[in-house]
Amino acid sequence: MRLHDARLTGAMSAVMLAAALAGSPAAMARAPDPEEHGTSQQECTPPPLPGKVVDVTVSDQPSGGRRMTLSVKPDQVPAGTVSLRVYNKGPDLAHEAVVLPLPSGQAAGKRAVDSQGRVDETGALGEAARNCGAGEGEGIAPGSMSWTTMTLRPGRYEVVCNFPSHYGAGMFAELDATGQ
Repeated sequence: MRLHDARLTGAMSAVMLAAALAGSPAAMARAPDPEEHGTSQQECTPPPLPGKVVDVTVSDQPSGGRRMTLSVKPDQVPAGTVSLRVYNKGPDLAHEAVVLPLPSGQAAGKRAVDSQGRVDETGALGEAARNCGAGEGEGIAPGSMSWTTMTLRPGRYEVVCNFPSHYGAGMFAELDATGQ
């Protein structure tokens, strides 16, 4: 092969490789936007969790503004060891689930928020925010999950997503622990 032909073949190979990579899922993935707290699609399976398991579903839906939801099932459990298994069913944003005691006489969704739209996490009993893992982290990516285990005394609790403005957008639910 002559030098000119070898260079032409090499250049064509590089162009073909670049074109193939441009169409690959890795090349087409959006870079995470810090305002969105991550955007990757990652699925995982949690280990067997101790105690009563509560499934928490978090989601965002970009229809007519940004609608956000957080639901717990069941919403009543026996006091004691409780594990939250949190699924992010939304298409775009990362979320978290933080468990806070709910003061007597206060309804879920009525906490004061700061200038960033976050609530005070003082007294939090557990947090699921590690992408495909247990405990605290940077947030659960769309399509992924996180989990946490805690001990709940009899009482009322609020499960919230405390990313900026998510609580005010509807990401809260009551979870009650009944006497043993």
